[in-house]
Parts: sequence; C-alpha cells; structure tokens
Amino acid sequence: MTLKSQLASIKAELESLVGAEHVLVGRDCRAYETDGTASRGLRGEPDAVAFPGSSEEVRRLVEWSCDRGVPLVPRGGGTGLAGGAVPVGGGVVVCLERLNQVVEFSPDQWRLTVGAGVTTHTVKRLARENGLLFPPDPGAAEQSQIGGNTATNAGGPHAFKYGGTGAWVTGLEAVVAPGEIIRVGGAQRKDVGGYDIKSLIVGSEGTLALITEVTLRLLPAPEAIVPLVMFFADTSAATESVRDIIASGTQPAALDYLDATTLELLKGSYPGDVPATARFALVSELDGSADQVADSTLELRELVSSRAIAMDSPSAAELWRWRDGVGNVVAAVRGGKVSEDIVVPPDRLAEAVDEVVAIGRAADLQACSWGHAGDGNMHASFLVDPDDEAMMARAEQASQQLFDLAIALGGSITGEHGVGYLKAGQLERQWDPAALDLHERIKRDFDPGGMLNPGKKVARMSAGS
Repeated sequence: MTLKSQLASIKAELESLVGAEHVLVGRDCRAYETDGTASRGLRGEPDAVAFPGSSEEVRRLVEWSCDRGVPLVPRGGGTGLAGGAVPVGGGVVVCLERLNQVVEFSPDQWRLTVGAGVTTHTVKRLARENGLLFPPDPGAAEQSQIGGNTATNAGGPHAFKYGGTGAWVTGLEAVVAPGEIIRVGGAQRKDVGGYDIKSLIVGSEGTLALITEVTLRLLPAPEAIVPLVMFFADTSAATESVRDIIASGTQPAALDYLDATTLELLKGSYPGDVPATARFALVSELDGSADQVADSTLELRELVSSRAIAMDSPSAAELWRWRDGVGNVVAAVRGGKVSEDIVVPPDRLAEAVDEVVAIGRAADLQACSWGHAGDGNMHASFLVDPDDEAMMARAEQASQQLFDLAIALGGSITGEHGVGYLKAGQLERQWDPAALDLHERIKRDFDPGGMLNPGKKVARMSAGS
C-alpha cells in the first residue's frame, strides 16, 4: 500500500500532532518540492508538509515517523544548494520555521539561545544591536535559518577568520529516533565530559537528528572594519599573493576571489573602477581595533604591492552587496548554472582555477569560479540554459570531474554546501573504506529505521540515493 493511498489517514494523524492549520497535503505542498537546487531540476513530491511549533511537537513527529514507517525531511529556509531539503522519495517535509523564539539572550555573557527557525538576519541583528558580532554569513540571511545553518555547518566569506557555523555552536537541543529530545552542550564554554555528540549532529544535514534549538557564542563587535579589493593581471600573481598573505600571519576576516570570467561579468556593477587589464580580484576585509586594522591594512598592501595592478577600498556595505550578487549575475548569463563548492589546498588554487575552465571548454560550456581564496573553497560553475537538456547533461557530467579535480589536488568534495542529495556517494572518492564504514554505522545507530532524511549524505555510490 502506497503512502498516497493512505493520505487521508496520514493527514488526520499529522493534524493530531501539530494542529490542523499546520499541515499541508496535495497541491498545497508544491512550494516544498525543492530548495535552492530548483535550477538543476531537482524536485521531489512530498506526501505532506508539517509545521511543528515546539520541540515536543517535533518529538511527536519523529516518534510517529518511526512507528508509521514514513520518512521525514527536515527543512529550514529552503536555501540549501545540495538538495538536502528535497523530498526525493516522498515522505513528510518538516518545516521548522515556527520554532522562531529567542529562548535566552545574555549580551553580557556573549551568549544567545534561539529556536531552529530563527533567521540568520535576526541573529546578526540582535548581536549588532547589542554591540556584539555573530560572524558566520552563509548568505540568504533573510531566509536561511539557524537550524539549517547548523545542520549543514554553513560557511561564508568570513569563515576564513572565524570558521563556519559549527564553530559558534556551544550547545543544541535535537530530537533523535525513535522520538526523544536530547540536549548536548549549552552555556558552558568548556566541556569534555563525553563524546562530542554536538559536533556530530552539526553538519549531519538532518540525517541523524532534527535540531530544534541552538545555543550560540558571540563576540564583541570589532571597532573597525576596512575592506580592500586587490586587482591582478593574471591568476598566478593573485594566487601567489594569497600564499604570501597566509604565510605572513596577517589575518583578514575574509579573503575571497573572482576569476577572470566572473570579474568580467561583475565589473559593471562594482562600486568603483575596475582596471581594464584586471583578470583576477581578491576581496578582503580586515577587522579589529582601529590600530590593528590600520597596521594590518598597511601590511596587506605592502604584501601585494609588487603584483597587484590596483587596490581599492569601497565601503563594506557596498562591497558585500556587490559580492553577494555574484551567483545571480553568473546564472543570468544563460539562465542558470551548475555549480559545486569543491575545496582545494590554497596553495593549489591557481591549478584548480585553470582546470575548471579547461573542464568547461572540453564540455563546450562556459566556466568560471569564485569563492573563498583563503580556504581554497571554490564555487566552480558551468553556465547553462536549464531548458537545454543536452547542455544540462554535459554540465552534470562536467561537475563529476570537479570532484575528481578536488581529490587529485588534496581537497574535498564540499566546503560549505554539504552532501545533500546531489553529492550522494561522492564521499567514497575522498575517504578510506574504514572511515566510510564508520560513517554508515553512525547513521544506523542514530536512525536504525532510516526515517530521517533518507537518501541524503550517503557515503558510498554503491549505497544508492
């Protein structure tokens, strides 16, 4: 008997768990068929969508799922780029947006506890209004939610200095199978009392537990912030400068890059002048005390002065508004893009940038990359017409070569977007068999029935998707 044939009873059961007004079925579920991967044609068909309003309601849903044998697909803001929130095999999508309470805020202790549905923008605003800083900036701040950011260990430009979301999570509450609420970590700043279950759930993409509440540490806001954009005539000069910057110990908060094609596409909207001969740009930001920033800015300028053809310091707001638009501008050229967030060691970045273009050329695709130079985290992209099936097929095949490239250079298949569905099985390229076995055993121990986000973060290609 299929789930569709049981839809009436499933709807009634869900309504008894979270309330009739918080359950969708049928055509009303269409908005939850996909996430940020819609342009790549990835869609699922949820049997229902539930909107729990408390941790207890999430617990009931997990208990019901395990008893009923109906998969649950957790969803935050739906901005993920690996298909982690797509109900590929059906089941019930669990939207956590109603868990939007500020549970506890102690500005004097630099500590904030929020429900999983609180947006990134809200967390950053609360911190800013109280003279504090929440550094992670994974993008789509108005939509992305802390629970989803934690579940994917989302990164962003400022992860170069400050780390991803997980570096700022000191505790969390989550629901595990077969329907139990657990709390690990919390207000304490040091805790080695047990296995680091908190960090295991961070980045698990909803396959081990449904995160319902997160405790975050904050920092005093920096006294000064100074952006610096450096333009170069070629990739080699820029990537050698990245190596010098890292080796010097100068610690920008962000150190991003745009390759030649990306820079060409964006130069018209840059809040300043882009030199006609520029073929690469490094986008940096320094923060700290006024004296520290002044010294670091001077040092950074001196480090790159022999290679850069120009340097510029627009306002931080203008710079990041421009930088945040890269993905949309690139996608607009042909109507879409197939992009992967591979990682290479920063000292191999030049090779990787050139090879991305070569892979695209061999597939008859325009290719470019941009991303986080200090981390070696590339958004390697092929520009596509989503309605051209042959082009899309070539782009998907080319994206497989990106994973090979990353591994060949000593990197990783993903730096901040996660594995989700689109990269299911790709971890097999990267890890030893014993590590893959352990990965799979952890999943089975947490979720023996396989009801939590099935088909996501799958380690082996042979395991299927």
